[in-house]
Amino acid sequence: MPLSPPLENDAQNLHQQTETTRREISSGLEEVLYQEFPVLDHGFVRVIDYMGNDNAIVQAARVSYGKGTKRKTEDRGLIHYLLRHSHTTPFEMCEIKFHIKMPLFVARQWLRHRTANVNEYSARYSIMDKEFYIPSPEHLAVQSSINRQGRGETLSPEYSRYVMDLLRDDAEQVYGHYEELLNEDGAGNIINPEKECLTRELARTNLSLNFYTQMYWKIDLHNLMHFLTLRADPHAQYEIRAYADVMIKLLEQWVPITYEAFLQYRKEGARLSKNAMDTVKKLLKGQGATQEESGMSKREWQEFTEMLDLPC
Repeated sequence: MPLSPPLENDAQNLHQQTETTRREISSGLEEVLYQEFPVLDHGFVRVIDYMGNDNAIVQAARVSYGKGTKRKTEDRGLIHYLLRHSHTTPFEMCEIKFHIKMPLFVARQWLRHRTANVNEYSARYSIMDKEFYIPSPEHLAVQSSINRQGRGETLSPEYSRYVMDLLRDDAEQVYGHYEELLNEDGAGNIINPEKECLTRELARTNLSLNFYTQMYWKIDLHNLMHFLTLRADPHAQYEIRAYADVMIKLLEQWVPITYEAFLQYRKEGARLSKNAMDTVKKLLKGQGATQEESGMSKREWQEFTEMLDLPC
């Protein structure tokens, strides 16, 4: 939904203004504060507030007062150590607040993460704007034959055009009915000569899940990294992954040292089961290994061999 002019103007003005402060800041994040980063066809992510930086994590870990006398290289080593060994509390000392615009079906996935504070646009009080998500052809695919919640091969060009037209026509139709039920202009019609209007909380039930909503989402750094680990994964649904990819770039600007450790130990690292670790040890010793001997299921064995780029 397009932002109302006052809110959009506020965001632009806030992005341009500067203030003095006694607290430590993140210079990288200050540069993009309130800036809108487009996602999908009508969505966006913007940072509207934050607390803490890499130094705040170090201070919390050392329970020190002020910056201390440690060198930057030691700070980097400490942050890497904390994340490598899952010492999560110091990362909870940093928080960030986003303003996000996304399709309703993405929001429903998003809100499965219950470790944040959320305030979503209310269609009980306000009218939803006529903006809905239509996937581009390269993201239209058949149901995966091996993953019940994933996508397989892309659709043929002919069928893709048909699907896009169908989705667009359906969204146009339900929004037209939504406007008719609201009857905001008081025009009425032959069926509704009394010019009655249905309450907004009921009229919204006719809208489809590809319509856009907005929310403020505040989360600490530890739980943000958990969210990004799951939602930026190649197996995550493309639409929510597109938001996660933008937010990872903002993570880099906010806490660059923590970002390094996040890539190393979370996003591009891996966790191994005991059976998988035992198999790795055998392989390093030049011994053979099979799925039957490993104690792993066929699914786990496939994931294991793909992870290490081994022949199945």
